[in-house]
Amino acid sequence: MNQKEINPESKSFQKKLSAMSPFEIKGTLIELAEKRARRSTATFLNAGRGNPNWILSYPRKAFFLLGDFAMEEVDRNAYDEAWGIVGMPVQDGIASRFEAFLDRHKDETGGKVLRHFYTHVTGDLKADPDEFVFELVDGIIGDQYPTPPRILKYTEIITREYLRWAMGGEGDDTEYDLFATEGSTAGMCYMFDSLKANKLLKKGDKIALLTPCFTPYLEIPELEEFGYEIVYVSANKVEKDGYHDWQYDKEEIDKLRDPSVKVVCVTNPSNPPSVCIAQDVLDQIVDVVKKDNPNLMIITDDVYGTFIKGFKSLMYVLPFNTICLYSFSKYFGATGWRVAAMALKPDNVFDKLISELPENEKKELDERYKSLTLEPRKLKFIDRLVADSRLVALNHTAGLSTPQQIQMALFSAFAFLHRDDIQPKLINMIHHRLSNLWSTTGFTLQPDPNRAGYYSEIDMMVWAKKFYGEDFAKYLEKNYLPLDFVIRLANETSIVLLNGDGFDGPEWSVRASLANLDDDAYLKIGAAIRKILDEYHAAYLESKK
Repeated sequence: MNQKEINPESKSFQKKLSAMSPFEIKGTLIELAEKRARRSTATFLNAGRGNPNWILSYPRKAFFLLGDFAMEEVDRNAYDEAWGIVGMPVQDGIASRFEAFLDRHKDETGGKVLRHFYTHVTGDLKADPDEFVFELVDGIIGDQYPTPPRILKYTEIITREYLRWAMGGEGDDTEYDLFATEGSTAGMCYMFDSLKANKLLKKGDKIALLTPCFTPYLEIPELEEFGYEIVYVSANKVEKDGYHDWQYDKEEIDKLRDPSVKVVCVTNPSNPPSVCIAQDVLDQIVDVVKKDNPNLMIITDDVYGTFIKGFKSLMYVLPFNTICLYSFSKYFGATGWRVAAMALKPDNVFDKLISELPENEKKELDERYKSLTLEPRKLKFIDRLVADSRLVALNHTAGLSTPQQIQMALFSAFAFLHRDDIQPKLINMIHHRLSNLWSTTGFTLQPDPNRAGYYSEIDMMVWAKKFYGEDFAKYLEKNYLPLDFVIRLANETSIVLLNGDGFDGPEWSVRASLANLDDDAYLKIGAAIRKILDEYHAAYLESKK
């Protein structure tokens, strides 16, 4: 954008910009904010993206130390030692060699984490020591295709245990099938492709979106190759005393009772309100499925669930109907690792609906998957997801890279084994930042047990009315576009927030990430938000003269 040619606060420019995704608008906002920072004493602060500024270092230290052991193993069989051309690792006796390695590194953090990990998996989870350590070594080296392609054997067992705790399934012994993916973003793409490929969704079919939600769920269904009719189930209504609680009214949830609504996409906790679905709303969804829409396919994206103690995913509320997407990116500070898992109960609605397709469509699917098995109709939906992720023909080379899977296993075991220590610390960190943000706006943050607080969605129209009245709110709507707020914030204060309406939130809302800046930055952001609102009010008063 050339600032000499374009006034970012002009309505014509803002109208064009409004057609874009908020994550694409962010580029313009960053450019404005950085330019302002260069020309003033203002500090550039980007709270527009959810990438956390923390990392969990201990499972990473274990990963890199494990790499050292793996190198020792392959060096045992050298073809050309001078050039490091060596053979593959050997399973026989590998566990005893690993135990000796751990003894040599017993005082290192990585060694302690690996010892705890190894003891837990071979003891509590009953893994065969040689087989388990060989999976770790062969996996971290990455010398073979992922086998099975869906997920490695022990990685699935370990990750399943973590997800059972993280998604609220303690006490439930269901062994979910997992598919390790390149982040939940890949899982989303695979899901939409497989629903279409397996005749479960066709052009013109209805899918419901619980909004506000992560923008790809808004944008993907509208692509030409899908062309679904979208039913919006909105939590945008202002509730009692003029505040948002970001929950869904009964009338909104009742939209799901229509059996022509085939799929519902859920982000739980929501993005950007960062609030989990309340128990009474979960009960209503259960009632919808049990009474009116038993074949409803539920896709729940629960990456922020670990930021609420006692979180309950729909995968444990309606297990037959639900597939869960969980990413390790946020809790572990691992967006660059691109590790996630899809979880689906072996007995599920997706497989049921495939089995009930008309015979002619079953024959089409037989043709699609016949290269994989002699009995295509017995191929489970989750295995079809794996195959479809590589256009079926490359199923034998599908799967998340094995080093990524080993890091995912280490993440899972570490977070599970230390769940009572790590979770409260991360929750307290983001809640402290949230408190800082709201403290300098002068706004009132209502207490909410369902709030994760990873993001905060602030509806400026709520506060315009509360501070300055209905007449001022009408003035704002008449004279400015909603995008004007985040543009002014960037242009005048060097602060980047995202526009909440891009997530199907209230038009005048803004999204702030509480994850990616230090605590004191949020004091400045809160003050800047109030500054812009007060500037609008000053202009309103001037217009009255």
